[in-house]
Amino acid sequence: MPTSSLETQLTDLQKVAVVEISGADSLEALEQLRVSYLGKKGELSQILKGMGKLEAGDRPRIGAVANDVKEVVQHALEQKKADLQTAQILAQLESETLDVTMPGVYLPQGRVHPLNSMTDRILDTFVGLGYTVADGPEMETDYYNFEALNTPPDHPARDMQDTFYLPDGNLLRTHTSSVQIHYMEENDPPIRIVAPGRCYRRDTEDATHAAVFHQIEILAIDEGLTFTDLKGTIKIFLEEMFGSVPIRFRASYFPFTEPSAEVDVQWNGRWLEVLGCGMVDPNVLKAVGYDPEVYTGFAAGFGVERFAMVLHQIDDIRRLYTSDLRFLRQF
Repeated sequence: MPTSSLETQLTDLQKVAVVEISGADSLEALEQLRVSYLGKKGELSQILKGMGKLEAGDRPRIGAVANDVKEVVQHALEQKKADLQTAQILAQLESETLDVTMPGVYLPQGRVHPLNSMTDRILDTFVGLGYTVADGPEMETDYYNFEALNTPPDHPARDMQDTFYLPDGNLLRTHTSSVQIHYMEENDPPIRIVAPGRCYRRDTEDATHAAVFHQIEILAIDEGLTFTDLKGTIKIFLEEMFGSVPIRFRASYFPFTEPSAEVDVQWNGRWLEVLGCGMVDPNVLKAVGYDPEVYTGFAAGFGVERFAMVLHQIDDIRRLYTSDLRFLRQF
């Protein structure tokens, strides 16, 4: 094959390729042109197959021409690809134009619910005193909710708590005291725990009562604990919550503590009941396998809603459950 024929084919290929590449209107079309001209089965490869028929002295020159053509075509492809990509980006930017001077869409700032913030504050206080946070199931058996807490089936104290019983014989816990039993069964003394959680009682809802409420209880078991230790712990806790205010203990009754007491603080000129407490009854210690001749303990329990309503001056407990943003934004 004459060298002039191969050289003419290479020159013509370059001219046609450059024109077609410049006219490509998409990256997909450009890729097809690249394969068509420079691929393994492309036009350039087909032309170069004729080099085997050339004289040995002509091959270097034709090879150099072929390399030049390939470089020109490759450069045209790269330049066109860059132009198409730039045009694609500009088109996308134009279609997604954002006017940064326009006012944004207002999203209200989230706030911690007053019950959650009060719970966190109380837990922080007791954790600072060395207590461990413990929890337990909201659906309980009669044993954990009553019997292990020194409240057998015929005990009159059951009338103090109107209980939600379930069809399977279980119940919704009426207090977080059941957590104490679970924890003591699994841990040896000394123990100090604070147990927050949701509780349920068949109360008629009004400004100060709800069928679902939140309670926190503390429990400490060790050798030699006395009522003085209980009073000191309660005093520190209440001072953390209310500041330096008068505190009084009134004799009371709970089936799982003996002796028992209600605790009041003097708040805004009147005495306000805030929690119940007492020394753990020996029968409760026996129920979990603790020796009451060796160990003593104290417990206290109170409602989170009660503290939230007093400290935030909330007039109706139902406000805490309505999710009214006008109310929640105040906290």
